[in-house]
This record gives sequence, structure tokens and C-alpha cells, in this order.
Amino acid sequence: MLEHARRVTRVSQVHAFVGGLHLTGGLFERIVPRKVEELAKLAPAFVVPGHCTGWRATHEVARRLPEAFVQPSVGTMLRVR
Repeated sequence: MLEHARRVTRVSQVHAFVGGLHLTGGLFERIVPRKVEELAKLAPAFVVPGHCTGWRATHEVARRLPEAFVQPSVGTMLRVR
């Protein structure tokens, strides 16, 4: 989806990813490292994974992109400038 957005907008830099990666459950665990690596290559300033990202994928994002990782919770507010 991010690659598509980059092509459509012709903006190469991804400033932030906010939302769910839908990588929860055993079926998706084998692709978590690859998907997180693909996200890391885009070098977003912020990654705010939704609850449907899954526990393992969320922890992998936090490990791989510690400076960009934001753990959301109820009431989290993001200001984009």
C-alpha cells in the first residue's frame, strides 16, 4: 500500500505510517520479518501500528525502528505538520 501511495502521489518520502498491518496470528508470523524490513527501507519518521498489527509484528517494528515507533493507546493524539 505504501509503494502504491508513493507512486500515485509522486512523493518518495514516507513521513509516517499510522494504522494496522494486519499481521496477527500464526498464519502471518512467517512474513513479519520481511514486512517489517520493507517498512524499514522506507525510513518513515513515525510508525504508529494499530492493534490489528499483532503482538509479534508490533514488537518487531519497535525493535527494528525504535526511533520511529510510537505505541498508540486509547486517547493517543497525533499532530502532523
